[in-house]
Amino acid sequence: MAFVHFTLAAHAFSGSRSRPRILRRLIAAMIQSRAQQAEHEIERFFARRGGKFSDEVEREIERHFLANPRW
Repeated sequence: MAFVHFTLAAHAFSGSRSRPRILRRLIAAMIQSRAQQAEHEIERFFARRGGKFSDEVEREIERHFLANPRW
């Protein structure tokens, strides 16, 4: 048990100061890009509905993004 505890503790400190690995940075960039796309899509959807936020518009946005497999 002491060995496992020591290994976990050493592992926790070994990578804490290094830069994120390339795969992690790539995934973070993809997530950020997708979030920006979603925000732009919501802005366009909102503008097409007159720019007035209501419960109905909110429900339509939810339906659009939950039903669309692309999102």
